[in-house]
Amino acid sequence: MNSKSSVPLLLRVAQSCALAMVLPILGFAADPPPAATPAKPSAEPATIRIIAGMIDPIKDEAGHTWKPSQGFEDGQIKERSGLDIANTQIPSIYQSERFGMTKFVQKLPNRKYTVKLHFAVTYEGITGAGQCVFSMEVEGVKLKNYDVWEKAGGGLRAHVESVPVTVTDGQLDIQFTGEGESSTISAIEIVPTN
Repeated sequence: MNSKSSVPLLLRVAQSCALAMVLPILGFAADPPPAATPAKPSAEPATIRIIAGMIDPIKDEAGHTWKPSQGFEDGQIKERSGLDIANTQIPSIYQSERFGMTKFVQKLPNRKYTVKLHFAVTYEGITGAGQCVFSMEVEGVKLKNYDVWEKAGGGLRAHVESVPVTVTDGQLDIQFTGEGESSTISAIEIVPTN
């Protein structure tokens, strides 16, 4: 390269550098670098609500939708509409029951949950304590000799048993053990917690 041809090139480089220094002073700026795309927050799992004794979903008095009976092994369902259930603001979820079941399983992300078990004695053949007694194991938490009548304070009264659990294997397991068909439940609510 000869010295004559390099002068215009050096001049162009010098002009570009000068322009780059002058533009910000005059209020002009080069395009900013593209902003990093923010990471999307991981979606929190929603509360799962299952009505244990119905084959169709229902909407309760608070506006929550409850999925129809699912995830249970064994047992039967019975609907008893029109009952006046005390001690609750959502009596519609206690208008049916599943009884005689042995197990409930729900696939879930591994994390902490509060499992709310909803009970009410609605069968007219149960008239006092000691007539509806069974045991449960909720993801390793044992509830022995669970007497629904005693817990609720009588028949046609709602009772909610809240059990904190940690799921580590991708599913919630509940075992029910009773004499004959004594195990019963109205609904299950699975609430993610921190």
